[in-house]
Amino acid sequence: MTNALTDQDSRIAMMRENMAMTTEIVPWARAMGFQVTRIEKGHAWATQPFSDGLVGDPEAGVIHGGVITTLLDNLCGMACSTAMQEFHFVATLDLRIDYMRSAEPHRDIQAEAECYHLTRSVAFCRAWAYHETRDKVIATAQGAFAINQARPAGSPML
Repeated sequence: MTNALTDQDSRIAMMRENMAMTTEIVPWARAMGFQVTRIEKGHAWATQPFSDGLVGDPEAGVIHGGVITTLLDNLCGMACSTAMQEFHFVATLDLRIDYMRSAEPHRDIQAEAECYHLTRSVAFCRAWAYHETRDKVIATAQGAFAINQARPAGSPML
């Protein structure tokens, strides 16, 4: 029997089966209410549902840019985790966000991320936020993520 955390295919299958729960373990993702919609090796997709509580400018009715940044950062981390042969948590080292245009008022935002390169200690990822398709991107992200070394079960977190 394979261990779902050490076997990449099993881990991705487990993540797919539990997509609704994947954001529940990350406080920011849970607070924003974004939903993971698809997971593949090195890729992740999500939707950020519109909510009045996420609006940055009430007159414009547009989701705040910080929400988009958080969505892309979390999605990048998920894509990086699915790209690795063994399970490791990742931590954001550097994240660049380029805003191309404002989101449209009162609309959900779609996002996708891909991990395009791994070293022993760093994962590199890019991501996009948009409404229907990437043809009209709201924002892009590119980042580097530290690959944390696994700790033996029961070891203290220092």
